[in-house]
Amino acid sequence: MSHGPDKLARMKLKKALWPHAPIELSWSHDGALWRVTSWPEAQFERRADGAWTAAAPDEAAFFAAARSLGAADWQKYLEFVPAPERAFLRQFKAGRLAALQVLARCPDLLLTLAETPALTPYAANHVNLCGTEVPSWGAIVAVHERGGVYELMRWLGLPASRQTLNILRNVANPDVPLRLLEPLRSMLWEPTSIGTLERNTAISDRQLAYFCHALAA
Repeated sequence: MSHGPDKLARMKLKKALWPHAPIELSWSHDGALWRVTSWPEAQFERRADGAWTAAAPDEAAFFAAARSLGAADWQKYLEFVPAPERAFLRQFKAGRLAALQVLARCPDLLLTLAETPALTPYAANHVNLCGTEVPSWGAIVAVHERGGVYELMRWLGLPASRQTLNILRNVANPDVPLRLLEPLRSMLWEPTSIGTLERNTAISDRQLAYFCHALAA
């Protein structure tokens, strides 16, 4: 989703009226400093040799950020994010920074992800789940442009079906823990598991963990 001139003008005005506001998110991990620049670029960078360079945080770096960034940090940052994106990001807690990365790299996915928020952790963690060596944001954009949500699900290794969408929309907390992403994906390929999931209209974290553990057993 592109940002119109009116939205960009309002964001610039906020920056002008509040020039000293900390509009970046920053944290440390494994002896290194990390930051996310202001919206809409939201560039992920790591400080090395006295300079900031673009870098892709790994799972450990995201975990460190989730522990370091508090409500006040996010409140200040989200002040400069448009209302639709801001409302979407506030659905997440531990995975909010990863969700921010998805929106920043693939802005046209906002409406699709807003309808099925539980797809967001799959897109955010596509490197591990899909076996790509590096982040493939361009591929995500391309498959979504070509075939919408069903093509995106297929690319993420999920069954491209209405059943899958309905189940994912029934996940009560879209901030699906990373350890459950692969087990849940496996469940969605199992006919018997699909029936179990479909009977739950609000799948809690506890239920999701139970179902995934039962499948593994």
